Amino acid sequence: MIDIVAKSGPKVFILDTNVILHDSSCIRRFEENDIVIPITVLEELDSFKKGNDDINFQARQFLRGLDEITGDLLSDEGASLGPGMGHIRIAFVTNDHSRFLDEVFQQDSPDHRILRTALHVKQLEETAAGKSQPRPVILITKDTNLRMKAKAFHLHAQDYNNDKVESFEKLYKGKRLVEGIPSEVVDQFFEGYGEVPAERIPQVEKPNPNEYFILRNGSKSALTVYSQQSHAFRRVEKSSVYGITPRNAEQAFAFRALLDDNIKLVTLSGKAGSGKTLLALAAGLECRQKYRQIMLARPIVALSNRDLGYLPGDVAAKLDPYMQPLFDNLSVIKHQLNHNDAAQKIQEMLDTNKIEITPLAYIRGRSLQRVYFIIDEAQNLTPHEIKTIITRAGEGTKIIFTGDIHQIDHPYLDALSNGFSYLINRMVGQKLYAHISLEKGERSELAELASDLL
Repeated sequence: MIDIVAKSGPKVFILDTNVILHDSSCIRRFEENDIVIPITVLEELDSFKKGNDDINFQARQFLRGLDEITGDLLSDEGASLGPGMGHIRIAFVTNDHSRFLDEVFQQDSPDHRILRTALHVKQLEETAAGKSQPRPVILITKDTNLRMKAKAFHLHAQDYNNDKVESFEKLYKGKRLVEGIPSEVVDQFFEGYGEVPAERIPQVEKPNPNEYFILRNGSKSALTVYSQQSHAFRRVEKSSVYGITPRNAEQAFAFRALLDDNIKLVTLSGKAGSGKTLLALAAGLECRQKYRQIMLARPIVALSNRDLGYLPGDVAAKLDPYMQPLFDNLSVIKHQLNHNDAAQKIQEMLDTNKIEITPLAYIRGRSLQRVYFIIDEAQNLTPHEIKTIITRAGEGTKIIFTGDIHQIDHPYLDALSNGFSYLINRMVGQKLYAHISLEKGERSELAELASDLL
């Protein structure tokens, strides 16, 4: 099948509501092509205007921007989006040009009205073209079911791919295994400061700042990290952190990144049981004196209903079921400690808000100074939500995102379009950033078996 979007010539894109709620600036991403907004989309956006969540912000931003672009009058051609750009217009169906939809679908819905509008626009394009080739009309939606329905009516439909990662295989892992390192070079990492100039290891090609390496020669190996500042590789030790001892090389790398004061942004990816959240919490407690507060947060995404209003109690009580995994990890750390004083200290920090568990919905507008901020389950965040969180960072703040890109509960995100993957892909090569992909589950033999087979 030919990719209609890849073909040359002007096109007409119909935008679904979920695309705008995902990226309010999406209308600037279609170059010289025209954009059509079904009036049903404006109706839906109107219901999203009020609230503090990211989708409410996106709705307000888009509607304000659209009002500014269109001005006092919107012609049949639409309003220009600027030099080198196409036009944008609002569309609705005045006559039932697609009466057969009523026969196919048993109920009216916003999706079906958007589909009806898209088919109407397609018919208008075909009529206007006459015997010439009409402009392709493409419905852009993040709803896979709506895309299938559109294709059933021979209407081209595609996902919004502007912020998608190219492929999972090409996603940065943050670590590499390099074989064939001379034995004497490996030995040098265990002498003196454990640092070897990059010139002595030509086997490593184009290392990124804060990229981690297992340098091996047969049975000899060294865990190292590349320092852009000194243009050298430094040994990484496997050391216990607040009662938690790394069980593999990736966990040792993660602790190194989490405790490095020069690294202000860390991402840890991995399947369930690989230790992402536990490592981040242990590192935060280890360096707690350097920070005013340790903040913990995760997106409020349940397996069924996402509305906090269905749970009784105040905000704290409503959040408890969602935040329980964070408390579980704190409990693991408490039990790992050999003395009660440190475990008691954790409870005191919770009682005095030195450790704060907060919903991400209230993060907008805050400025976080000297905060060790851990965001769990980051794969359920959009690229815009990720940006919103990071731009809250004030002086002395460190932000850690943990997540599993194969375990997404958000209806309009996947392994390539979620904000966590987007962040990893965009931050590669930045000196303030480090990433580690944790591949081995360490929760239990049973958990590892279930993760691999089920």
